[in-house]
Amino acid sequence: MNNQLLAFLGLCRRAGKMTIGYDSVIQSVMNNESYLVILADDISEKTEKNLIGKLTGNSIDILKIPYDKETLSQALGKLTGILAVNDRGFAKKITELVYSNQ
Repeated sequence: MNNQLLAFLGLCRRAGKMTIGYDSVIQSVMNNESYLVILADDISEKTEKNLIGKLTGNSIDILKIPYDKETLSQALGKLTGILAVNDRGFAKKITELVYSNQ
């Protein structure tokens, strides 16, 4: 388990650099406020497909992390399976943490 990733996601949320929830994430991406979209590994296939379809054409990275919604929600203090990172530095570090532990 990558506790460093979860801790960093929590830090990002506390810093106010995160958007949480399906509709809010789509709006944030459409407004060019986000640099990275993160999906929990247990979101439904239909939800994932719909989200990716709505975000197609936007130049944003989408990562599916190896944590379920419950674990992700515990780290963030809010129930969610979809979130967007609204800071370039946070997005870069989160991407590095995800890929360094695969």
